[in-house]
Amino acid sequence: MTAMFQILVIAALFTAAAAKASLHEICTSSFVRAALPAKSIVSGVTINALSVETTLVANASFSSSSYPSATLDYCNVTFAYSHDNIPGDVVHVTYWLPSARQFQNRYVSTGGGGLAINSGKSAIPSGVIAGAVSGITDGGFGNFNTMWNKVFLQKEGVINWQATRMFGFQAHHELATLGKQFARNIYNVTDNRKVYSYYQGCSEGGREGWSQVQRFADQFDGAAIGAPAIRYGQQQVNHLVGNIIEQTMGYFPPLCELEKIATLTIAACDGLDGRVDGIVSRSDLCKLHFNINTTIGTSYRCEASSGASFPFPGGLPGGLPNGPLPRSHTRRQFPPQNPTPAQSGTVTAEGVAVVSAFLNGLFDSQGRRAYISWQHGTIFDDAKTAYNANTHKWGVSINGLGGEWAARFLQLKDTSSLESLNGLTYDTLKEWMVLGMDRYGDTLQTTYPNLTEFRSAGGKVLHFHGEQDNSIPTAASVRYYESVRTTMYPGQTFNQSVAALDGFYRLFLVPGAGHCGSNSAQPGSPWPQTTLQTVIDWVEKGSAPETLTAKGKIDTICRWPLRPMWSVNGTVLNCEYHQPSLDSWVYELDAYDVPVY
Repeated sequence: MTAMFQILVIAALFTAAAAKASLHEICTSSFVRAALPAKSIVSGVTINALSVETTLVANASFSSSSYPSATLDYCNVTFAYSHDNIPGDVVHVTYWLPSARQFQNRYVSTGGGGLAINSGKSAIPSGVIAGAVSGITDGGFGNFNTMWNKVFLQKEGVINWQATRMFGFQAHHELATLGKQFARNIYNVTDNRKVYSYYQGCSEGGREGWSQVQRFADQFDGAAIGAPAIRYGQQQVNHLVGNIIEQTMGYFPPLCELEKIATLTIAACDGLDGRVDGIVSRSDLCKLHFNINTTIGTSYRCEASSGASFPFPGGLPGGLPNGPLPRSHTRRQFPPQNPTPAQSGTVTAEGVAVVSAFLNGLFDSQGRRAYISWQHGTIFDDAKTAYNANTHKWGVSINGLGGEWAARFLQLKDTSSLESLNGLTYDTLKEWMVLGMDRYGDTLQTTYPNLTEFRSAGGKVLHFHGEQDNSIPTAASVRYYESVRTTMYPGQTFNQSVAALDGFYRLFLVPGAGHCGSNSAQPGSPWPQTTLQTVIDWVEKGSAPETLTAKGKIDTICRWPLRPMWSVNGTVLNCEYHQPSLDSWVYELDAYDVPVY
């Protein structure tokens, strides 16, 4: 009996057996092969049934700031498919299956981070915990550990557009389309019953989520999207702004000076929300009222560092601990630190000028704004400098993400960074932003603002962003929200359009939080751990979130455009409307001849 004939025989018996099968019975290659989606599910795609691999995992424990801790059994299924018109093409997908008893008629896709299209085992448990089949993809890059930058160039000067489209949107579309049908098949869900489909991701994973919502209206019933790396043309170049400010001004602040200015800003702005708790909940009020020049002359002192850990208090930004990084948070996101000497001195006018310009954002030589910057209270990761042990001076530390973006993705060189910043100006950065926006507008920019089809399909989006994100400016999310609001409801008042948008899309800014997690520079800063569960309740029960529940010193997150303010001696949290604060989040990007959503 041939292998293919065996598969057909098993498929004939599959329907009756599926509903009664235990996880042990499900987790076999033969059972999975019988449940594979038909070729017609994704046009032009052929699944290799003989590639199926299964592993039964028992009593696995998972813990994360992005989903509830759990101990569970699951079946790890991996198989490969190919695109019929691309010779040698192979894409691998992995799906984790809960037991039939735990399955709640749900499918969940999870995204990547940095330049990775998936986050390995760090994100995929969220779906199984929610009673769903949960999936990740390798994008066709060779294996699950290969990132997009490794396959981006066919050769120097020649873009691999298939890999770029897969990274941009296509791989996740295929992952979800196959995964939803696979979930239906494996548990024998009849056609008259719905299998709900969800997405969860942050950073690059957040961008991937928006890439699906904007393009494939009925693919996901709900999406939990954090700190999305949308507006790729601007976002990636923006990582170099701090470097060019320091080079242009001719001053490279010691890391300890940058840390001191950040610490003093946090201390000064902490109580502006009505409560002193070490968390800047109102970065907008900080921007409006804090005079950063008051930090000039304050003394600082830092011990020598071997370079093994991040030079800000508590370790890496985003709540990541010192030590080995998750695979999706590579050196391209948080580059290794050079050894630094003991530092002492006072905050200088030059240092404050650099930080002021950094917080103000990028302008071209004609004074036109090219992009936005980070909120007051953030740490200045993208402005950090490097100590030269030979010259005993501080100098430029080319940002890893920005340097590689410019060299590899704009100049199309097979290298991980720019050799130097010599000759680069603010105008250069603006021109690079235009180039990136033009070249990758249909793959990576991910800012299409008309979500009418998604709304009509009944989809829901919960969008959240740390207010002190040090990698992706928080106002980048506000800008997209406002672009959607004004595009979809142009004839309505502000309050009317916000209420209309609330019906399917809600944005939450998380006080004090860093990039995709709590913030070690503001201990106790919250992070919403149950965003996926919140979206599920919104979709399946109609329970729209007025606020978000978070884990940290602050357990309630206000919904935009309302802002947090404590009363009764810092014991009662109110979500208030404050027009001057809202205005501070809005930027006119007048350096462009076309709209930047």
